[in-house]
Amino acid sequence: MRQTTNGANGLAGTLLRFWQRSYAPDYVGFVIVLLALIGNILYAGVGPLVFLMLWAMLVRPGVHKVHVTILGLFISLFLTTLLTDIIKNAIGRPRPDLIARCKPRLGTPEHELVTISVCTETDHHTLHDGWRSFPSGHSSWAFSGLGYLALFLAGQLHVLRPYADLARSLIVLAPLVGAALIAMSRLADYRHDVYDVTIGSLLGMSVAYFTYRRYYRPLRHPKCEVPYPSRAEYTSAMIGSKTKDLERQLHEEFSIDDLSEDEAQALPLTEVRPGASRQEEDHTAEPP
Repeated sequence: MRQTTNGANGLAGTLLRFWQRSYAPDYVGFVIVLLALIGNILYAGVGPLVFLMLWAMLVRPGVHKVHVTILGLFISLFLTTLLTDIIKNAIGRPRPDLIARCKPRLGTPEHELVTISVCTETDHHTLHDGWRSFPSGHSSWAFSGLGYLALFLAGQLHVLRPYADLARSLIVLAPLVGAALIAMSRLADYRHDVYDVTIGSLLGMSVAYFTYRRYYRPLRHPKCEVPYPSRAEYTSAMIGSKTKDLERQLHEEFSIDDLSEDEAQALPLTEVRPGASRQEEDHTAEPP
């Protein structure tokens, strides 16, 4: 019975250490978001993902850096999609092309309020999606993926350093221009109005920045291209720091200088104060 309890405690301790020193919490959160959004097509993440995979194969920056970079991209994409769907279901608003989706039957009053019963559209998904205009999902997806890629390039190229050249800035702006074109296409297709596109773009870029900063230093940092240390390295450093602080505290609370001469002589493995040693030599040198 005692061995079973010790085995259970050992397994729990092992799992706890793995949870604290790895990115397991991030993966658990990512799986939750993924399950909530199963079926959605993340077209905005295909380009950044391919780029990051090619970068990892050509540059070979290290397992930890590749790990947190691609993990951050996926979290940015799926988290933005989840937040966008929550807002769409909570607020909605009719799309600009709602009448074309509804296909009202002939004889429907033009200047009176009507219900969905006048619609002849048989595809319920097309019809109900006409009331889910705010915010623009395409805009939020585009900026969550391409915006994250722009932040990553800005950190790797140090574009916010003093006197950064224009070529690097244009490379960073390229993904943002692509995301903006995707967002503006929703206006041209008459699927959203300007408010939907603006809020969707801000939402995607905000989540991308939040996700990027969880793993990388600020863009003005001298080492902004280097991610934060892994959880295992951070935990080990914290344990080492706490050990050193405890040793320093014990040394401050219990010092040989604070002992009396009798106490110091009772500790043969410790150093006796220099002043006490000189007093003993003088006392020995005196005649009886």
